[in-house]
Amino acid sequence: MTLFSANTCPYCHRVRMVLAEKKMTVDIVDVDLSALPEEVIDANPYAAVPTLVDRELRLYESRIIMEYLDERFPHPPLMPIDPVARANTRVYMYRVDRDWSALMDRIIKGSEAEAKVARKQLRESLVTTSPVFGAHRFFMSDELSLVDCCIGPLLWRLPVVGVELPAAASAAKEYARRLFDCPSFQESLTEAERDMVSDMC
Repeated sequence: MTLFSANTCPYCHRVRMVLAEKKMTVDIVDVDLSALPEEVIDANPYAAVPTLVDRELRLYESRIIMEYLDERFPHPPLMPIDPVARANTRVYMYRVDRDWSALMDRIIKGSEAEAKVARKQLRESLVTTSPVFGAHRFFMSDELSLVDCCIGPLLWRLPVVGVELPAAASAAKEYARRLFDCPSFQESLTEAERDMVSDMC
């Protein structure tokens, strides 16, 4: 099994966190996004990472890869067993991507004016959601889930993109500290990600 990954990509980071939580040994190939290897171009019609190659199987899009890994390697489980709870978990992941990751992408890739607006929106959304972060040890659960694997890489990058959470988001900051202390989160970090400044205080 081979994961093609970029060392600062938050979508690759979330897949690496799942691999670390599952204690899986796979071949992780760091790629240069400006010069993708032929294996990625052949395996992924969108020529992007993360891309997972598992024998004849070719997977892309981080959430699809994460769910595949969780189903193929079920211990520890990162999705609930109950169908309703599983559906809710998928909704949470969808909302993380639509509400927060999309704003993070705009901050990184947009114009300065677009980035300024996106920073404000992301900060306000996290502040509004902060009480939810404090309701359980992890996001809407007392067990680590795929949702946390989506949120962790995003929160880790907040200082890098100039988003500072205020005191009103104390529950979100405490959640981030708990998540960052998880062995699987620490193991999922590349050297480039470790060099990112992540001071949630």
